[in-house]
Amino acid sequence: MAKVTLSNITKVFGKDVVAVDNVNLEIQDREFVVLVGPSGCGKSTTLRMIAGLEEVTSGDIHIDGRRVNDVPPKDRDIAMVFQNYALYPHMTVYKNMAFGLKLRGFPKAEIDQRVREAADILSIQELLERRPKELSGGQRQRVAVGRAIVRKPKAFLFDEPLSNLDAKMRVQMRAEISRLHTRLASTMIYVTHDQVEAMTMGDRIVVMKDGLIQQVASPLELYENPANQFVAGFIGSPPMNFFHGILEPRQGGLVFNEGQFTVRLEDSQASRLGERAGRPLVMGIRPEDITDSLYTSGGDPAQKVEARVDVVEPMGAEVYLYLNTGSHTFISRVNNHVQPNVDEKLTMLFNMKKSRFFDPDTGAAVA
Repeated sequence: MAKVTLSNITKVFGKDVVAVDNVNLEIQDREFVVLVGPSGCGKSTTLRMIAGLEEVTSGDIHIDGRRVNDVPPKDRDIAMVFQNYALYPHMTVYKNMAFGLKLRGFPKAEIDQRVREAADILSIQELLERRPKELSGGQRQRVAVGRAIVRKPKAFLFDEPLSNLDAKMRVQMRAEISRLHTRLASTMIYVTHDQVEAMTMGDRIVVMKDGLIQQVASPLELYENPANQFVAGFIGSPPMNFFHGILEPRQGGLVFNEGQFTVRLEDSQASRLGERAGRPLVMGIRPEDITDSLYTSGGDPAQKVEARVDVVEPMGAEVYLYLNTGSHTFISRVNNHVQPNVDEKLTMLFNMKKSRFFDPDTGAAVA
């Protein structure tokens, strides 16, 4: 397996379209790293430069300590799994998996051993004599992964491999790829626009926007301590709520004044943000940290907010409430015993210990 290092990587298309802008990233041996971000953020272009399918405009890529900028894709010792399965329709599953090894001149006995080992890992032994048209989408994706496994490469690259699958199959394949990473103990770089995939699969997540890396961290670190407002809003489902307002000193502390409501900051937050009193800020708080005070014992009255119910979405074990303060709408995720009516007024308790604050101009986290 291999360590992959990107040093000041930039990719420019044409004269002035900067797809990837000065990216620096170090992926450790046997690590599972996920590149995530909205369409056009540069994540797939970054992956394709690692694979050698796109030329690097500037910067260096090293795989296992070897600079590979000018090395052809076939000589980089990586295997790539695409969104479209790219299987040969006239070949059986066995021949699809064996084809790359056959081109490289491997002995028949070793080809057979590798193909059957991969089929066993992916539980597709009974599919080896079928052709792609006889397979479901999930089975085709397993074959594409199996074709990569037989190569025994230094690194696996996945470019949105589950996008063509239905929701249930995506969940199943997420688990299978995670198990595969554990079993193979291999370096894997995975691209997706789906933040749920990123959170459930990656050892570390690289959040990208406009060709720039916004933050690199573990899933829990990203969720609890986002570096900026973009990361905070992109990671998490439902997304974090944001409120624009001003910090004001009151009763020996600080309150966040949204215009329609005020909430008192925790003392630790007030000590960190004291110098920003009187200045605009953006407050972020996740839906699960806003609860119906009727079902919450205690709570600081200065952290309660009156809101009107716009929409109620029962999700089974929990309910999403879309609430309106008059100037802001926000989402609360509550237990399923909370079933208010539309237009009903509720008193919601904000868990300010979990709130985050951002600079309204730069978006950078300030507390």
